[in-house]
Amino acid sequence: MNPEEMKKRTKEYAKEIIKLCRILPKNQESRLISNQLFRAGTSVAANYRAACRARSRADFISKMGIVEEEADESLFWLELVKELELCKNNLVPQLLKEGNEILSIVVSSINTARKNR
Repeated sequence: MNPEEMKKRTKEYAKEIIKLCRILPKNQESRLISNQLFRAGTSVAANYRAACRARSRADFISKMGIVEEEADESLFWLELVKELELCKNNLVPQLLKEGNEILSIVVSSINTARKNR
């Protein structure tokens, strides 16, 4: 997957995260989870774009490490949404699948960049 395709993919992931956050219940625990999920899920796309503008391989690896952390954190919040049954539609399983795929791609990119140092 080339960087432009990944930019589009992470942006779509961010948009779907936003859509999910809009439909979560409006109680206190859902709001807290929603805020964290929103921040982490949208951060994946923003930080990936920053990684694409890295000034060196070391900078790229560092920025991709942030993408990895945010992708993993968004998965954590999605798992909580699922396990607490805060959302009854099929958006959560789709986001879990996409989040795991994005995380795998990011980890693979980091590993490749480290090997090619």
